[in-house]
Amino acid sequence: MAVRVPSMELNRSPPLLSGGRGKTCLKKLFIVQAKRSGGLDKAATRSRGTPTYEKLKKRAPLTRGTVSPPLPVPWNITRPPYVGTNKMPEISSEMQMHDKETIVHMRAACELAARVLENAGKLVKPSVTTDEIDKAVHKMIIDAGAYPSPLGYGGFPKSVCTSVNECMCHGIPDSRELQDGDIINIDVTVYLNGFHGDTSKTFLCGEVDEDSKRLVKVAEECMLRGISACKHGVSFKKIGRRISEHAERHGFGVVEQFVGHGVGRAFHSQPIIYHQRNNMPGQMVEGQTFTIEPILTMGKDSIECDMWDDGWTALTTDGSLATQFEHTILITRTGAEILTKC
Repeated sequence: MAVRVPSMELNRSPPLLSGGRGKTCLKKLFIVQAKRSGGLDKAATRSRGTPTYEKLKKRAPLTRGTVSPPLPVPWNITRPPYVGTNKMPEISSEMQMHDKETIVHMRAACELAARVLENAGKLVKPSVTTDEIDKAVHKMIIDAGAYPSPLGYGGFPKSVCTSVNECMCHGIPDSRELQDGDIINIDVTVYLNGFHGDTSKTFLCGEVDEDSKRLVKVAEECMLRGISACKHGVSFKKIGRRISEHAERHGFGVVEQFVGHGVGRAFHSQPIIYHQRNNMPGQMVEGQTFTIEPILTMGKDSIECDMWDDGWTALTTDGSLATQFEHTILITRTGAEILTKC
């Protein structure tokens, strides 16, 4: 689940972090509004194979359904500290570092999140509602003795994020039925024994066109290329460079407004992980955990977003498709271990 920081130029150190709510992406929680500065413009133009805007507009725009009440959680399941208040928690300034004892708990949370996501993906088919997916995810998590981390986070009303078609992220499950040809990102985070495990994947619903399949495939490749850049002592900015290079090679946009984050005892903490080219400082440290979760878009100018009045659902401004993949990783001396992998 992506995180928000205030507007800044990408070659400056981030100021103190805080949240707010509004109808536009500039004010939306979990978003970074980043201004490209000189020398940081995209290094490649879109490929000739990118679908035209007119072709993208043939897809019917996403419509909202009815949102059912939040689901109950048994009293004996431990809640994260933010539950019970609609106030957005501060982004923790502490890096999420692990020793031999804490990494056991972190692995367990991440493995559970991965299993839940895999099973949730099996539900994706035409006529299934995202509310049904939310109910299934909720049950799987509480049956494992864990808490669904999104539920109650800054007032988020559901246990999972379901982002369909042009929804970039943070879609709220509702009564809308999935349609043949949709793509849907399911974002699962669980809180188990005091640790959060965070992961997401985009699934294909029914018969999906080749252009959409290519977007989804390249988005997953971008995430994996970002992960492959990681190890102790490497600069965080290398992640964004690897992702941008691959996305641009295929003619897709990389969304700048949403970023990865540290995760562990805290749901969202430093470091902030930018998925586009940037000059932000900082190096990875062995024992550290954080997410890499790039969002790619189909449209030529579709990396900007509009916000529904629910304060969460972020859509591409031009209505073109968006897709996202996410893993929680552990930095090691020689590379990175994917913790949310089945």
